[in-house]
Amino acid sequence: MSASSDLRPRPSLPGGVPRPARGLLAAVAASLAVVILSDLFALVAGVRIHLLIDEDHGFLTAPQRELDAAYLLYERAGSLQVMTFLPCAVLFVVWFFRMRRNAGLLGPDRLRNGPGWAIGAWFVPLGNLWMPYRVAVDMWGASSQLPADGEPYRMPVWPVNLWWALFVSSTLFGRYAESRYDDAESLAEVRDAVVQYMVTDVLDIAAAAAAVYFAVRLTSMQRLKAAEGPYRTAVPGAA
Repeated sequence: MSASSDLRPRPSLPGGVPRPARGLLAAVAASLAVVILSDLFALVAGVRIHLLIDEDHGFLTAPQRELDAAYLLYERAGSLQVMTFLPCAVLFVVWFFRMRRNAGLLGPDRLRNGPGWAIGAWFVPLGNLWMPYRVAVDMWGASSQLPADGEPYRMPVWPVNLWWALFVSSTLFGRYAESRYDDAESLAEVRDAVVQYMVTDVLDIAAAAAAVYFAVRLTSMQRLKAAEGPYRTAVPGAA
């Protein structure tokens, strides 16, 4: 005769068990790491321009050959950022859609919109500054296990909030820096615009790192809920 510490059977998940996405997660994390490296390269190139102009206090006495080389390096860094961002964005949206589809199996009652919005929300003008966040919060809630009996527990949402706050800040600050750089007419204005771009690069690096953490946590949460069921395992001795 076998004994069990929990005589009440726990309900199974509705709609089947989601498929793990470890390979896709690894690809997303790798692409985000490449984005971080390209941002670091752009940051170094920006520091070079800033120091070169700052040495001459923004006047036209800066060596033209060095300025041209610094500008060329900076333009190459910007091109590299675009080249790394585009495939990363595609991979991330594909992963985002997979997570939303899995969340529909794990907690359909926690979701406010259909799975198509996991893709479409990114392409809505202005709405893409907050709609994907709502999808992410819904996925986070649907992928979280419910508290065990007598155990007060709430899954913290700060990884979603941190990632989205950094992402939106980087996006908006980048648009501002781009307008400043395009309208710059003097070396001093170019230097100031480059500083704005450097701030954007720092925010983008932080946003990419936060995105990796968010992706790993969400994937882990879905895997745990699929394996153990909708309720957390009660901690022995917990009141």
